[in-house]
Amino acid sequence: MAELTELADDRALLGRTSTAERVSDILRSRIAEGFFPPGTRLSEDSIGGALGVSRNTLREAFRLLTHERLLVHELNRGVFVRVLTVEDVEDIYRTRALVECAVVRGLGDPPYAVEGLAAAVAEGRRAAAESDWKGVSTANIHFHRELVALAGSARTDEVMRSVFAELRLAFHVVDDPRRLHEPYLARNHEILRTLQEGARDTAEHLLAAYLADSLEGLVEVYARRVADGGQGTG
Repeated sequence: MAELTELADDRALLGRTSTAERVSDILRSRIAEGFFPPGTRLSEDSIGGALGVSRNTLREAFRLLTHERLLVHELNRGVFVRVLTVEDVEDIYRTRALVECAVVRGLGDPPYAVEGLAAAVAEGRRAAAESDWKGVSTANIHFHRELVALAGSARTDEVMRSVFAELRLAFHVVDDPRRLHEPYLARNHEILRTLQEGARDTAEHLLAAYLADSLEGLVEVYARRVADGGQGTG
């Protein structure tokens, strides 16, 4: 399979110390990219062979990603990429609103180090110019990861890394990514501009409205896709 040949290219990322944590990093990235879509059954033999890792190492990596809610183990069936429920999506956005708005609220006095946000905005614009809506989605996630990073908290970054990876499980089910992601290019830039101007309170207000609108739009599309059987097992 071409997919497994491509996955085998990731062996170099394992280095000399092939650990479950590094395997889980690779699989997390691949899941986020849509390489393994929601509902996909993960074959121990195929993936272990592609990455050149032992069955025990791979199972530990699966366990880590199951703990992060990216995978689910089904008795007598195997391990699958998780299919989110609508309630999962709503809970993800509750978490995002709590964390992201708190980060902006706690920024302190300007100026703010928004270079990462600016780079993500530029990345999104380049992807949109090429009609690369998957790339726009990725740039949007990068924007919010950079926003969270303004808190300067490794623990918060770690928590939100998993939240954003889980969010992308929902994005991969959507059949019209342009409609979902394009409106937020301008809103990302608006939040960036207000932070560049030092208007922290305005940025928080914009962000709260942004997340509420994003949730409403995603749930509308996602609920319809799940109801129509847009993905397999979960």
